[in-house]
Amino acid sequence: MYQFSFPTRMILGEGALDEMSDAMERQGHRRPLVVSDPTLQDLGLVARLTATLESHGLQSNTFTEVHPNPLQEDCEKGIQCFADNGCDSLIALGGGSAMDVAKTLRILASHPGPLAQYEEARGGDRLIVNPMPPLYAIPTTAGTGSEVGRAAVVILRETSRKSIIFHPDLMPTIAVLQPSLTLGLPVALTAATGIDALTHAMEAYFAPDFHPICDGIALQAMQLVVEYLPRACADGSDLDAREKMLLAASMGAIAFQKGLGMVHSLAHPLSAEYGTHHGLANALLLPDSLALIEQRVRHADQKQRIRDTQRIFRKADLAAESLAGSVRLLIDNIGIQMGLEAQSIPARDLPRLAELAFADGIHRTNMVPVTRDDLLRVYQNAL
Repeated sequence: MYQFSFPTRMILGEGALDEMSDAMERQGHRRPLVVSDPTLQDLGLVARLTATLESHGLQSNTFTEVHPNPLQEDCEKGIQCFADNGCDSLIALGGGSAMDVAKTLRILASHPGPLAQYEEARGGDRLIVNPMPPLYAIPTTAGTGSEVGRAAVVILRETSRKSIIFHPDLMPTIAVLQPSLTLGLPVALTAATGIDALTHAMEAYFAPDFHPICDGIALQAMQLVVEYLPRACADGSDLDAREKMLLAASMGAIAFQKGLGMVHSLAHPLSAEYGTHHGLANALLLPDSLALIEQRVRHADQKQRIRDTQRIFRKADLAAESLAGSVRLLIDNIGIQMGLEAQSIPARDLPRLAELAFADGIHRTNMVPVTRDDLLRVYQNAL
């Protein structure tokens, strides 16, 4: 017997912020805490959101101290702000980092600390039992899909590693996809977050678990990224491309409830150790990871999934002799500079990174099993 669940309410298009504000008003959520980061505050997006809320009679407070790779300290400061201002709900505005922190605040607002006890690896989801305040998620990047996700990723103080906190009830109440909020995104960030969305969908499609619904969503998400990411990078004002990329990011995140793979295990240490943007880390490691996978596939279903994915790239005139080569063509076309050394990641650190990557359990749902030495080889090839 199998169970499939897709409960997220998503609002797509211009006017989504107003629709969200109306929904909050109807539910009686009148004192939200807006969780964001300094960059979005400087760009005026936080002020744009709070003005919209105010026009609907909602009194908001803001917490904008979220780091690009969120820290436990961000969560502790955020929950203090939530409590001090008597907030009754949360709004995450930004990329995955703001949403990660906002999800932890849902837990800390209704459960005792410390945060570390809720880590998934420790079975912490069993401790999340109380009703939590609602969370409205507004992505300003098209990559993580965290607006429809059930997990938060935070660097815990005691381990200095990215740790996953997961529970089905962490899924945001409403995901708000308004493409104009992504118009100010620089080309480099548009590209990196777009490859993040692609990686989510591709690894989900390749994951061995049985979930045909996620498979269909993953294929459509990959098609959207391959078609619209180059357009979004070439013309940042292309609202249609921005909208399609927001949709692709959410779809990729819906699909990866099926599982991810080795690329994410390899990427996580780069973010935790060097502060590398997660989407960029995925881009740096995706082609060489795919090369290893293509060398190892044996079963007919695995080979068919490779062909299905390659067909998407072929239709977009990005065909190469291998899927790894096709993905590299896309990455080159959107201007991402490849090479770990170009990101100041030295060869001497690779064995230690391979240990960290192997300890990251996400690779267990990779299309083919991998060893620590396999992960080290991918790092070396990506250098």
